[in-house]
Amino acid sequence: MGSIAIGLIFQAVNIRVNWFGVAFGVAFGVVGGVAFGVAFGVAFGVAFGVAGGVAGGVVGGVAFGVVGSVVGGMAFGVAGGVAGSVTFGVAGGMAFGVDGGVVGGVVGGVAVGVAFGIAGGVVEGMAFGVAGGVAGGVAVLRPETWLIGSTLNLRTIQNGSWLLPRITPLPIPNLVWYLENWLQNDWEKGLDNSNILLAYTLQFIPVVQAVNRVLAKMPSEQIIWRISGLSKNPFDWQLVYLVSASSHLDIPACAAAGFWYLHEKKPAQAVEVFTKVRSLLYGEEMVVLAQTLTLFYEAKKPVSIAAIEVSSFPQEPLLRPDTWKFLTNLRRVVEDVQFVVHSVSRLARSLAFNRALGELTNIINQAHTLPQAEQGLIIDIAQTWQKSLLQIAGEVGEISITKPVVNPYIVGDPVQGHLFVGREDVIRQLEELWLMGNQLQSVVLYGHRRMGKTSILVNAANCLGSQIQLAYVNLLRLGDSPQGVGEVLMAICDEISETVKLSPPSDADLLNLPYRTFERYLKQVEAQLEGGLIIALDEFEKIEDLIEAKKIPIDFMGFLRGLVQMSSKIAFAFAGLHTLEEMTADYFQPFFASVILIHVGFQERAATRKILANPDNEDFPLDYIPEALDEIYALTHGQPYLVQLLGFQLVRRYNDFVFEQGRSRDPVFTVEDVEAVINDPEFFKRGRYYFDGVWGQAARGAEGQQAIVRVLAPHLEGLNLDALAQSTGMNDDDLQEALNTLKRHDVVEETQGSWRIMVELFRRWVLQQ
Repeated sequence: MGSIAIGLIFQAVNIRVNWFGVAFGVAFGVVGGVAFGVAFGVAFGVAFGVAGGVAGGVVGGVAFGVVGSVVGGMAFGVAGGVAGSVTFGVAGGMAFGVDGGVVGGVVGGVAVGVAFGIAGGVVEGMAFGVAGGVAGGVAVLRPETWLIGSTLNLRTIQNGSWLLPRITPLPIPNLVWYLENWLQNDWEKGLDNSNILLAYTLQFIPVVQAVNRVLAKMPSEQIIWRISGLSKNPFDWQLVYLVSASSHLDIPACAAAGFWYLHEKKPAQAVEVFTKVRSLLYGEEMVVLAQTLTLFYEAKKPVSIAAIEVSSFPQEPLLRPDTWKFLTNLRRVVEDVQFVVHSVSRLARSLAFNRALGELTNIINQAHTLPQAEQGLIIDIAQTWQKSLLQIAGEVGEISITKPVVNPYIVGDPVQGHLFVGREDVIRQLEELWLMGNQLQSVVLYGHRRMGKTSILVNAANCLGSQIQLAYVNLLRLGDSPQGVGEVLMAICDEISETVKLSPPSDADLLNLPYRTFERYLKQVEAQLEGGLIIALDEFEKIEDLIEAKKIPIDFMGFLRGLVQMSSKIAFAFAGLHTLEEMTADYFQPFFASVILIHVGFQERAATRKILANPDNEDFPLDYIPEALDEIYALTHGQPYLVQLLGFQLVRRYNDFVFEQGRSRDPVFTVEDVEAVINDPEFFKRGRYYFDGVWGQAARGAEGQQAIVRVLAPHLEGLNLDALAQSTGMNDDDLQEALNTLKRHDVVEETQGSWRIMVELFRRWVLQQ
């Protein structure tokens, strides 16, 4: 009975039941119980009967035989003779009496004992089994309580409450129906009621049935959100497990299994099941979340932690915002551990070590705010990393500052050598184009001013090795070029000569026959080259200006393209504000089909942190709290010039405060320090080269760009298209063209239908104008 009841319970919550196994178990239990009862009864009856029969027979037989024989013998002796007859009668009576009594007693006792033992054993065994089963079932299932509760719940009480018996697991009629209505009308309220039932009653079966039924009818785009709510704070995690084990709920089961695996600290398995629902709403977020937790969970030592490569986190709106905050903190720990492991600066290592430990302590102390599914896993990760770092604490020393800090940040000039960080993606593209093919490919590096294009060109040669040589030409140095195209080619030849160590043509030849002279010189250069030559023309908008000013002929770009076609060893790298398509088509048409566009955008968050916290491989003794680094990134969006400018001004402020004013302070920059720097009018004056450049660029190309920027500046969160059209008075086509241009130039971005200025500092600068 108990097995059948348990099987029905599991079947009710959609768990597969092997009824053949149940039937076999019941049959085996019944037969075994009866057999055991019979065997026990027979054995007990025989033993008791034989022992009792023998004892009773012997005693009774002897007594009866002796008495009978004496009496009979005396009678017989009187009649037959006193002496002989007494002797014979006594002997014979005693022998017969004893023998007959013993035999009769034993036989009778055994027969009666066996008969009563078998009957009693069977009856007692069956009675004991039935009674025990009934008593156990009544004690566990409490049918009398269920019956009373069912009767009371045939109708609802006026106040809308129900009388639910707490001590019976038998499903109460109509409870599943009520739970379904709650869950369908208000999922969160329904889950609260379900958790109350799990906490205070034994009504587990109706809860599981109701949840599974509602999930089975739910639209797929709501599944992950619903399961997330289910796993947020369940009273019993077996509820989530049973949903994940429901064979007929493919999509909900996969989603529930993902959260179950996170709770069980098995993030790799969570990745597998979340991948199956990746196409659903929030599916991609949960895949990335589980993948990130897997990377963190599998890293146990500082070296493996430093080797973690974290992919980009998803954008808002997020299903698990609290979890992502903690993952962001763990990502900062990874970046700090990278400093600890790889930095050659003892000071930088010490600062990064302390930052990482502080961050991990905060994570552990605040982990109680996390959803239950990820809570234990993140605590384990933080504690493991904390113990791992403490094991190398002796390798990291302390610091002291006794003299003004040398400012390592570079404002305006190209960043070179070890200071050049964070452009690995661009350098990797250049390597593919210039090192892995049979012919060098011409490229265009484009992005708005002070984005780091010049730094990339200056450092490209060092990054590419000895096979490729690069001649860097800054076209802004040409000025008005009164001597025309000959003067332009003169500047290019000078840089090529310095790079390949081959004397340039005479100035007179270049001025008299510029094209022919330059072509002959390039042939000489090509003959001498062992690898390849990249002619890097920075600020290439200058060429367009010179063409428009009629300083150089409009066929100049066609001439350069012909030279490139002449040799597989020579290519051009243009760097400027625009793509070639944005420039005058007649001038640059020859290059349209042959150049590769490479966008130079903002720095990643990790690169920004590295630039600020570890700007030099010499000992940099100052540090930033994580919130200060986040604030700088939020203000600059990773714009390299502004990042360097902020760092530069912070170091100046520290030196002035400590060594000029003679005041003491911690060598750690805070959010308050950052705010103090940007609120100083001097900051925006020093940054005018960037701000003026972006503003001036918005005046070129599509009409209305500056008007859009002015309208957006007062609105931190941005405006939608309708609001922009109303505020600017632009028609839809012109508005969209201007927005696309601003977006391509990294001035604005679109987020959830709203357009906003990307760089917060530029937005504030516009407001001041």
